[in-house]
Amino acid sequence: MPKKKNKKQKQYKKAYVVTVDMGYGHQRAVYPLKDIAACPEGWDGCGIDTHNIITANNYPGIPGYDKRRWEGGRSIYEKISRMKKIPLIGKIFFGVMDHLQRIEPFYPKRDLSRPTFQVRSIYRMIEKGWGKHLIEVLNRKPLPMITSFFSTAFFAEYHNFKEDIYCICTDTDISRAWVGMEPAKSRIKYLAPNRRVKERLMLYGVKEKNIYITGFPLPKENIGGKDLHILKKSIAYRIANLDPENRYRDKYQRTLKYYLGRDYCNKKPRHPLTITFAVGGAGAQRQIGSTILESLHSLIRKKQVHLNLVAGVRNDVYKYYYNYARMMGIDKSLGTSLNIIYDTNKIDYFKKFNQILLTTDILWTKPSELSFYAGLGLPIIMAPPIGSQEDYNKDWLHAVGAGFEQDDPRYTHEWLFDWLSSGWLAQAAMEGFLDAPRNGAYHTEEIVLEGKRSEIEDMHLL
Repeated sequence: MPKKKNKKQKQYKKAYVVTVDMGYGHQRAVYPLKDIAACPEGWDGCGIDTHNIITANNYPGIPGYDKRRWEGGRSIYEKISRMKKIPLIGKIFFGVMDHLQRIEPFYPKRDLSRPTFQVRSIYRMIEKGWGKHLIEVLNRKPLPMITSFFSTAFFAEYHNFKEDIYCICTDTDISRAWVGMEPAKSRIKYLAPNRRVKERLMLYGVKEKNIYITGFPLPKENIGGKDLHILKKSIAYRIANLDPENRYRDKYQRTLKYYLGRDYCNKKPRHPLTITFAVGGAGAQRQIGSTILESLHSLIRKKQVHLNLVAGVRNDVYKYYYNYARMMGIDKSLGTSLNIIYDTNKIDYFKKFNQILLTTDILWTKPSELSFYAGLGLPIIMAPPIGSQEDYNKDWLHAVGAGFEQDDPRYTHEWLFDWLSSGWLAQAAMEGFLDAPRNGAYHTEEIVLEGKRSEIEDMHLL
């Protein structure tokens, strides 16, 4: 009998890239895919501001009832996140929200496929038409869909989206909310940032063939393609600042030469030690940034340390930092050794943020989706986690060896320089570069557009 010919894999140049405006994590995950994002047929709203990335809770022509459902959930999340610091009441409300989004212990391994209350609630709204309009719009000209939020993946499957559905998972471990009512029958394909998420999805009942371990999509402008020339250059000058007494470089010179190349070893610093502190989308933890500023203000004034305070798209956080700098009399340092990173548009904010990372030596943030930026060779100083998923991100950073929990921010001018002289932060930078996946954007494009089984390299451990 003649051999049966394999069906030729369909190739695409573009895909629908769908996210939600809810914090930063879900939009940050799709920003690196903006080059392949397609604008739906008949829309005037896709353009410079969005780079054709579709925001499911705020797109042109979104029905009022859909928008109201989205807005209710987002406003509650942000209010409760900010309330957490309020004694007793804040902890109670946050505890209830966190319980609904909890991630069950991984061991003992067991069947976790039963839908939770949260999943059933989402599907009740979908059955009443939530998300149907968006899918009808995308079905006018079917292309693969990449989404960074579980509800939008559920929309596509329930409302009969005509093409493949890919869902990017945005944390190092995920709750049952990411998987639909009948996981074994689902056609949603998951793009997992690490091996643990793949194992978790399988406990939730997702078929192994529908899971790809891609790594979290990191910004291409910080990597520089397959030769990693931009990334290696950033790490070379970063190590020079993080290892002022050559403790790490003297011990691991062969490792540096092997993984970075001779041209990127033994560089001299070309900028002062630069710290970037980033708040979350709800604006929580801004006080940590002002405390760091107060602790380091004399070094900032002398231009011996540069500090980037990331306000994101929150004008209230920008004003808070600006007024604090004025109060301390170091507002003259703004634009030189002190910068406040802010924009009214999230896509433009991500662009600015990625730009400052090229000269950032230490990233200080809560263990959010930015934990994955350890893959860019950035040592992470961790602010306290907010929510159970960030507890798992914290554990992952510890396991990779790329992150440390912050000491008292009031004494940053003391303990930070002890850490630097020990070589710990230089080692954390290299551990992240070696063991945290960095090519998620490239793997995603190959899977979605070319149909390849493109996954993380074997050298990435977790």
